[in-house]
Amino acid sequence: MNPDRPERVDRTLIHNGAIVDIYQDKMQLPDGSFENFDFIKHKGAAAVIPVLDDGRIIMVRQYRNAIDSYTLEIPAGGLNGADEPTKVAAHRELEEETGYYAEMEDVEFLLSLYTTVAFCNEKIDIYVAHNLRKTAQHLDDDEFIDVEVYTPDELKSLILEGKIVDAKTIAALSTYLLKMSPAD
Repeated sequence: MNPDRPERVDRTLIHNGAIVDIYQDKMQLPDGSFENFDFIKHKGAAAVIPVLDDGRIIMVRQYRNAIDSYTLEIPAGGLNGADEPTKVAAHRELEEETGYYAEMEDVEFLLSLYTTVAFCNEKIDIYVAHNLRKTAQHLDDDEFIDVEVYTPDELKSLILEGKIVDAKTIAALSTYLLKMSPAD
């Protein structure tokens, strides 16, 4: 055992779900004691910031059961299997959720993030899509999504006012807006 960090000595599957698996990990701590840690294994996800030619950004509003509320988010979704490239998933979610399409070469990587590092390994790769053209939404049976369009300044205000609460959306938009700002 490494004396400087906890070490997993056992992992027990508690629940096998459609999106996540829940485990209880038995951990030996650096002082030799044992504790149980919760661990949620996620299959991974991708998200996209759809940018119209005039610079406005397409957002989606949808109900989220975990917080019993509607949220304003960038389009996102889980991977269709561990081997699916995240760019392919982001490209798919763009059209499914917004009804806009971009060529693959117009979808560019922005950043990767882990959503909740204390107990979950969910990693989301986030992309930016340009040169969009209108098609049609292709929602899953359990999705009811409204599409809304905002200027970058409106989105900054919504973040600062606490009206956008989704972490991936805040991180993605903040990073995108910082990259788009002229250097001081």
